[in-house]
Amino acid sequence: MNVVREPYGFVHTETSKIKETYGGPTGRVFVECMRIRPETGDSKTVILFSHPIGGGSFLPLVTALARAGRHVIYCNPRYRGNDTALIMEKCLLDLGACIADLKTRFGYEKVILGGWSGGGSLSLFYQDQAEHPTITETPAGDAVDIKGAGLQPADGIMLLAAHISRSVTMTEWLDPSVTDESRPFDRDVSLNIYDPACPEKPPYSPEFVARFRAAQIARNRRITAYAKAELEKLRATGKGDQERCFTVQGTMSDVRWTDPTQDPSDRPPYTCYLGDPVIANDGPVGLGRFTTLRSWLSQWSYDESRANGIVNAGRISCPVLVINNSADLACTPSHAQRLFDAVASTDKAFVNIEGADHYYTDRPDLLPKATAAVGEWLDARNFI
Repeated sequence: MNVVREPYGFVHTETSKIKETYGGPTGRVFVECMRIRPETGDSKTVILFSHPIGGGSFLPLVTALARAGRHVIYCNPRYRGNDTALIMEKCLLDLGACIADLKTRFGYEKVILGGWSGGGSLSLFYQDQAEHPTITETPAGDAVDIKGAGLQPADGIMLLAAHISRSVTMTEWLDPSVTDESRPFDRDVSLNIYDPACPEKPPYSPEFVARFRAAQIARNRRITAYAKAELEKLRATGKGDQERCFTVQGTMSDVRWTDPTQDPSDRPPYTCYLGDPVIANDGPVGLGRFTTLRSWLSQWSYDESRANGIVNAGRISCPVLVINNSADLACTPSHAQRLFDAVASTDKAFVNIEGADHYYTDRPDLLPKATAAVGEWLDARNFI
């Protein structure tokens, strides 16, 4: 079936004094979208994909669903391609504005959120606040009126190769051997699993894994404490609207990469979705490598970020489908299972695509299986 791609955009207003994106007038936000649909055939239901930094309109599954007759929209929030200063709460505003726009622009009646990878926790965060709006400020204390935004709840959520959240994933990948952020390359050899001198070798003992995980959380909390303290200093000197930028080294260190017995799956060992984890650990495209005080608290902080799939999933009521790709290098099986277990909805389903990688690039032959699983789930709930 031929697929038609229709790029479009819309503008919505915002009252925030603080601007985190380059260009454009203050108080107005441009959201870029693409509708991907079959050449013929109408639909009352649309699958709406989004991700905090967007960029997935050409994902294999997105295109495959359109070829299978589904209508799909990919929404790129304002932070398209750059999460340096990203505020998760503002992603909700962009996603909510997209839902309102697509219903009037195209006449769709049902909206299913397609939570791919990092879009999974975004979808759960959105639905939580659409069903139970409470937020009036960011974790940094800046005003953001989610409560009064009138977010329209989605009719269903699909968590597709999704992880728990950016904050939890960051913490599980944070290099615990960094004990001083001002000297990030002076590392504790006893926790540096990439150092040949590290006394711990895979398969790791439960005691070492527990120590490793605790040290990761402790490091995240140290950075969070720094971000809070710096913001307080700015406010104390009358500079509360100013921001400070910083770097975070060592963000791809996980015992799962070097020990295949940790969170076992069909993924190949000694690699990650960015390639060699030793290189990615300090490479330029690691999670949170360049960030800001406010963005750290909203996006990466283990304790302060509200976009936590486990917490948000426990407060939603719509139907949920969870698909786990068993050879996924980014979102391992425990994430899919933890999300499924946390979902409060009585209508929830779990599908395992054995052998599938994160993007279906290594196993395109498994893409039809995933497409069929999504289609069967949609049809069973009359999302036509």
